[in-house]
Amino acid sequence: MSHSKKLSELHATAICGNDITSSCLYVSALTIVYAGQYAWVALLIVAAVLFLFRKIYGEVVGALPLNGGAYNVLLNTTTKGNASVAACLTILSYMATAVISASEAMHYLHTLISSLPVTLATVGLLTFFLLLTIGGISESAVVATVIFIFHLCSMALLIGSGVWFLAVHGFSIAMQNFQMPVEGSIASAIFFGFSAAMLGISGFESSANFVEEQQPGVFRKTLRNMWIAVTVINPLMALVAIVVLSKSEVIQHQDALLSQIGASTGGQWLAGLISIDAVLVLSGAVLTSYVGVGGLIKRMALDRILPQFTLRENKRGSAYRILIIFFLLCISVLFVTRGELGALAGVYTISFLTVMTYFGIGNFLLKMKRAGLPRPEYASPLVVAVAVAAVVIALYGNIKLHPEYLVVFLQYFAPALAVVFLMLNRRELVQMTLVVMESFFDTLSELARASRVKLTFLMNRLSNQQFVYFSKADSIAKLNKVMMYVQENEATNQLKIVTILKAGQEISKEFLKDLEVLDRAYPEIHIEFVQLEGVFNPELVAKLSREWKIPINFMFIASPGDRFPYKVAELGGVRLII
Repeated sequence: MSHSKKLSELHATAICGNDITSSCLYVSALTIVYAGQYAWVALLIVAAVLFLFRKIYGEVVGALPLNGGAYNVLLNTTTKGNASVAACLTILSYMATAVISASEAMHYLHTLISSLPVTLATVGLLTFFLLLTIGGISESAVVATVIFIFHLCSMALLIGSGVWFLAVHGFSIAMQNFQMPVEGSIASAIFFGFSAAMLGISGFESSANFVEEQQPGVFRKTLRNMWIAVTVINPLMALVAIVVLSKSEVIQHQDALLSQIGASTGGQWLAGLISIDAVLVLSGAVLTSYVGVGGLIKRMALDRILPQFTLRENKRGSAYRILIIFFLLCISVLFVTRGELGALAGVYTISFLTVMTYFGIGNFLLKMKRAGLPRPEYASPLVVAVAVAAVVIALYGNIKLHPEYLVVFLQYFAPALAVVFLMLNRRELVQMTLVVMESFFDTLSELARASRVKLTFLMNRLSNQQFVYFSKADSIAKLNKVMMYVQENEATNQLKIVTILKAGQEISKEFLKDLEVLDRAYPEIHIEFVQLEGVFNPELVAKLSREWKIPINFMFIASPGDRFPYKVAELGGVRLII
């Protein structure tokens, strides 16, 4: 992505806002199906939960303003394996969002152009946004902004048309709907309506996945803007539907409910306008998926969780290989499902809600393990607990409504997790392969020898990647935690322990003895101690990275205290491991 131009508040809000505000095209009808005339109550509860997540996201990303969302916070508070699970869920959520949004957009367009081949048009739309994002995030943001503004104007016009309809025709339809009995109790109706309505906040997590491309201070504003949009549009749209259409009409037209509201309140011109808006804003949600997944997969590749070849960038700063791989995955899903994307809704639902749960857990871990990190705002533990509980309840409600979704989700999630597992344990897998080669190919000496040479070279290349830990002459207990983390999470046998000294300062003999003890305790890891004179700052980190040819995200520090003069993001990607 482009590194020279950072996204403004409007552009950043538009990119993630198209995803979350496009939810009104389907979530209003979905909520009315389960909650009936109380759908607007369920949507207001969702808005309240989202308000809590504003603080949760604001605290986490404010303390660790790096791309990756839930993956980033778990990487800096727990193990790579746990972080990778959250990353797989996020990628699945983006993949499902892109395919479903592109297909739904083309279905809306099909209502305007009946001769349109939906599947081919979906491929065309996915291809268009692939080329657009390869062209750079700034160029993508302009398109997203135009779509976003048009969508907000269209929704305001539709709500205004509903109010005018009510003023002219009275409350007879509304009274009829509100007097209808609900299935089961009112509480159960609101519960299942709330569970379905939680899909209406999909996209809220997207801003955290490209926070490094935003101008300073913009991220928290995107959270506020998305919350305002969802709080105003979604409950009002459900309320308009209830006072304008009978429940049977809502169910009959749930695939294009807003167009039907437009036809009932303003005529066919408004229905056509809303259909055009649906095509555009759902297309904007496809763009959000490309931008969000690009930032996440790039971060994972830098951390050696995914292959390094994906990091190649073009002249505009776009990691085009990541975008092409994501495009091919989306196309494969489209053709495997033969355009029947109902099954993908299960992947989308469970992935998204689980990612939100992980983010709440990450907030708890940040409080416990990184309490000294400065943060612009703070979510109380009670707020986090209530928010996480609400998402878990919604996840349970969705699985109870559609237990078959869980099976479909696992069919997609298991292969994704298997790929990450192989990458995390590739050194051990290479070693196992060497053992197998020696066991089974003794009779084929030439083949065995060539294979052993190739595998040994691969294993050495993995193991010889150096990592750096910046130490403040720490205690042996803290250094032992560092060694345990490196041993459990990184495929390396090379670690530099670096201490930056002030002029005239000397390392204590006890610290040097502790290093000797660690060297004997971890014979499989070569420890190199380096002491330098100077000041630990972002410039020094960048300088050492260039001189030693060690990526900055392979450099570690302990969690800094309140007096640390820099934000973690200013260090360029240095990871917190203890």
